[in-house]
Amino acid sequence: MDDSQKLNNVWTARWNDRYSSDEFAYGEAPNNYLEEQLKKISVGTILFPAEGEGRNAVFAAKLGWSVSAFDISNEGRNKAIKLAKKNSVIIDYEIGELDTLNFKSEQFDAVALIYAHFPANIKSIYHKSFDRFLKTDGIIIFEAFSKNHINYVNTNEKVGGPKDTESLFSLDEIKSDFPNYEIIELEEKEIELREGLYHNGLGSVIRFVGRKRVFNH
Repeated sequence: MDDSQKLNNVWTARWNDRYSSDEFAYGEAPNNYLEEQLKKISVGTILFPAEGEGRNAVFAAKLGWSVSAFDISNEGRNKAIKLAKKNSVIIDYEIGELDTLNFKSEQFDAVALIYAHFPANIKSIYHKSFDRFLKTDGIIIFEAFSKNHINYVNTNEKVGGPKDTESLFSLDEIKSDFPNYEIIELEEKEIELREGLYHNGLGSVIRFVGRKRVFNH
């Protein structure tokens, strides 16, 4: 087994452990920013990467979106499917890393990246892949912890988030990862989180809403 496989196994075990309890790690309610942004745009097809226990995917399905999601955690998927049934909606939820899944070019009207903290060595690669799956004029909705969040989590572990700056985000990284986007909103902001067991307290986040454009060079 090579080092990348070992890392993947550790990563998968970590998330399976987090999602194995009956209680929802980040609650059953959707992320506030996602809720706010989804209500501004027309319903269509949407992808939720790193969707965990399904709170955001289920919310989108309740609004009428056709929802696809994926994660590496079987425990997360199991709880997401239960949550979908509880809410009388259907979500298409796959298990695996992105390169093992069969999403198609320009399949989605929106991609929602909500605390999708992929390992530092692949996060930009993943962002560029999501662009391929998004239709022209499609929307990216993004909220995740900023590099400055390291100061918050060091003070209060209950706010959650990675403890290495490489896994956190900067405004410049988002601009670099999504270069062909009309920026509708891009900011770094201090917010107070109240999401389940693991997102509680003040934190620093990057928020981004972008519309995919085709620019002539």
